[in-house]
Amino acid sequence: MGVLWGVVTVGMAVSAGGGPVVRAQEPSDTTIAAGRRIYTQKADCQACHGWAGDGQKMDYQSPDGANLRVSTLDRDQLIFVIKCGLPGRDMPAFDRLSYTDDRCLGRTRADLGRMGLKLPDPATTLQSREIERVADFLLTKVVGQGEMDRAKCVDFWGEEVDVCSEF
Repeated sequence: MGVLWGVVTVGMAVSAGGGPVVRAQEPSDTTIAAGRRIYTQKADCQACHGWAGDGQKMDYQSPDGANLRVSTLDRDQLIFVIKCGLPGRDMPAFDRLSYTDDRCLGRTRADLGRMGLKLPDPATTLQSREIERVADFLLTKVVGQGEMDRAKCVDFWGEEVDVCSEF
C-alpha cells in the first residue's frame, strides 16, 4: 500500500522543488472566481481542507484534509491529485473516469482493492476544465500563500466578508 503512493508523494514533493510556481500565462480573474466557486460549493473541498485551504475543515464528520497553504505541488501535480485522489488517504478522485483506464498511474479500482487501498467517493465529479480551474484558483490564492490574515482573506473572497473579521 504505502510503496505506490509513497513513491508518488515523494516524487511530487521532490519534483516540486519548493520554489515559486511559474506558469506560462496567469489565469484570468474569471477563471480564479470559477475555481473558488467549485472549491467552496460544487466540490465542497472546504469540508476537508477548510475554506482557506489551511486544513481546518468545515465539516467535522469529514476526513482531515491537507493544509494546502504550505503545499509545494505545482499545477500538474494538483490536477493529478484532484483527478485521481490519494487512495488510502481519504482524498477522493473527482474525475468520474479515474481508475477506469490508464489516467491514474495505470491502476483500476480492482487494482486498488487488491492492494487494500480504499478510495472514498467524491461529493460530485468534475470535468477536466473544472479541475484545472480549481488548480488555478489554489495556485493563485492558496498554495504557498502562508497563514491566512485579513488582507489575504479579503483577497481570497474578492471582498470584505464576515469571516474576515476573525483576523
